[in-house]
Amino acid sequence: MARKSAIPPSYYGEPHKFDPTFRGPVHQRGCTDVLCCVIFVIVILGYIVLGTVAWMHGDPRKVVYPTDSYGQFCGQQGTPNANKAILFYFNILQCANPTVLINLQCPTTQLCVSKCPDRFATYIDMQINYRRNKSYWEYYKQFCKPGFNYPDKPVSHVLRDEDCPPMIVPSRPFLQRCFPDFITRNGTLTVANQTIFKDGHGRIRSVVDLRDAAKQERTVLSGGITSLLDAKEVGIKIFEDYASSWFWILIGLVISMLVSLIFILLLRFTAGVLFWMVIFGVIAAVGYGIWHCYWEYSSLQGKPDSDITISDIGFQTDFRVYLQLSQTWLIFMISLAVIEAIIILVLIFVRNRVRIAIALLKEGSKAIGCIMTTLFYPIITFLLLALCIAYWAVTAVFLASSGDAVYKVMSTLPNCKYTNLTCDPETFSQSNVTKLCPGSQCTFAFYGGESLYHRYIFVLQLCNLLVFLWVVNFTIALGQCTLAGAFASYYWALRKPEDIPACPLASSFGRALRYHTGSLAFGALILSIVQFIRIILEYLDHKMKGAHNAFTRFLLCCLKCCFWCLERFIKFMNRNAYIMISIYGKNFCGSARDAFFLLMRNVMRVAVLDKVTDFLLFLGKLLISGSVGVLAFFFFTRQIPVIQEEVPSLNYYWVPLLTVIFGSYMIAHGFFNVYAMCVDTLFLCFLLDLEKNDGSVSRPYYMASSLRAILNKKNHKRPDEKKKGRNRRSSNQTKSTDM
Repeated sequence: MARKSAIPPSYYGEPHKFDPTFRGPVHQRGCTDVLCCVIFVIVILGYIVLGTVAWMHGDPRKVVYPTDSYGQFCGQQGTPNANKAILFYFNILQCANPTVLINLQCPTTQLCVSKCPDRFATYIDMQINYRRNKSYWEYYKQFCKPGFNYPDKPVSHVLRDEDCPPMIVPSRPFLQRCFPDFITRNGTLTVANQTIFKDGHGRIRSVVDLRDAAKQERTVLSGGITSLLDAKEVGIKIFEDYASSWFWILIGLVISMLVSLIFILLLRFTAGVLFWMVIFGVIAAVGYGIWHCYWEYSSLQGKPDSDITISDIGFQTDFRVYLQLSQTWLIFMISLAVIEAIIILVLIFVRNRVRIAIALLKEGSKAIGCIMTTLFYPIITFLLLALCIAYWAVTAVFLASSGDAVYKVMSTLPNCKYTNLTCDPETFSQSNVTKLCPGSQCTFAFYGGESLYHRYIFVLQLCNLLVFLWVVNFTIALGQCTLAGAFASYYWALRKPEDIPACPLASSFGRALRYHTGSLAFGALILSIVQFIRIILEYLDHKMKGAHNAFTRFLLCCLKCCFWCLERFIKFMNRNAYIMISIYGKNFCGSARDAFFLLMRNVMRVAVLDKVTDFLLFLGKLLISGSVGVLAFFFFTRQIPVIQEEVPSLNYYWVPLLTVIFGSYMIAHGFFNVYAMCVDTLFLCFLLDLEKNDGSVSRPYYMASSLRAILNKKNHKRPDEKKKGRNRRSSNQTKSTDM
């Protein structure tokens, strides 16, 4: 059976015959890469099972609520700690860093409290003051174990049994945990205006010790933890700004969307003007630089010490010294002259390719104008990606919170052999541990378990990450293939827009899902594996920051660079493979091979088009985000007299301003991604058109007339069209004669 819509049929080895009913990419196609499709479906089902199992075993409360030494959640309703939402550490000096604190493995008793301490005090001072004023004990005991009410108990026994903390320091809650209230005054770190404190064991300590016990493992927080605590107040003000300015932010984003749409539609008229205007501007700027260097060089001629060479004065930290030498300006002038010559020569040799690139950009604008629905397809991709990210995050949280409470022996004695061994808090008091290690306790350490599931939590997290990358890349691939099919329908329509099939975007989406899920999953899997390896390398590099093995660090750096380049190359090849799949319906490997060799046969055109497109789109993003940002700046700073009264009162005007600028850039990026896909699709179709067609009646060119004019190509009319043309001319002549 002959193919009804094979364009070009010779691509399949068939005799070429022009089909006037052709309306786009091949419709009669079969399923491709079925095995990969089956594997992908099985993996998705397994991913759902993994999420279900994680949901059954996990408990997000372990992440949301801090847990005290008895395994009880702080602040959870319906528990004794319902009104005690903050975790307090008996001796924060024993905590190495906040990472240890957040993982609830700090080797000190942890207690749920309703508020953090607001003063310096020690248990020894409390006992001394208690004899004069019992209110000291009433305040101090809220940080002791529940039920402990023996202020006269010997200090040594209290500290041994950890009934009460040896000291308390002024603190503020951060991440529902009490951290010392650090404040830097005139470059000096203080806590409640003090630089020293008593540690409850008869020693005077510096607040720097507190800072060292509470700092990050890798990064010392600038200004101490207080900078993070102060961020809470800033966050409240930022939230207030968003609450009062969200309507105007939304208007700014709508404006950026309209400007992006207008910019794309107008590129058919302005692409060439923008490009050549910037290019000639660069040439003029470099030319001015050459003249200025020559003028400086001439001015320094004859001046004393100006003829000294750079090698004579050697290295100088003050760059102005070199500007007093004529040799410096001579080097500048020669360098700029070489750059100017290179730019001009490149433009001379690639001028036709630049013209083709600009014509394709203009044609892309026309294509989007004919298929406007493509501009809104990124919304579908965004929603699918948001769903993937949400599922991955929830699964990761449930996996991380899987397990039962694990209790371990904690002892203040350095030689206790039972330290860090698991224990049972219900039977611990009857065990021999309390006798062999006086003062030891069975306290909560972390959540975990010894089952097969718990032992492979880390492996399951890695699987969660890999499948997440696969699904995300598949979603992006589906969008690229869908858009490519829609724009290919535009290109392969001989008469535009009359021959463009109805609903090209929906038809392309259906073809991609029905026939090419396996091919899209195959390409996404290859990319996901490379990204997964990159993440592992980044993790290893993070872990080896302090390593002194230079060769290992160098090897790791080389691997990261190689896999970064490999990822960029795979993304480029996948993109073009999806375009070929959308046109001809072949499998992934065959489409990737055909796309690669097609691009290699036209490597100069590829390079020029890629750079011209990137340049114009980057210029457009800057233009849109910059213009909307300037408008937002004048609005939020009340510099537009007409609407000054409408501007809301703000704490920080830069909050909505930066939001509008960033949002405008992202909106422009989304619109221009569609446009870039359009240009890439039209470019591959253009190359195929050039190779497979010759402009004859049986093999006409499908490219636009502007492209044919640049290449000096033309289509020969069919006899019926010539006859219609003659009849039309003769009828016009008859009408003019009658008149």
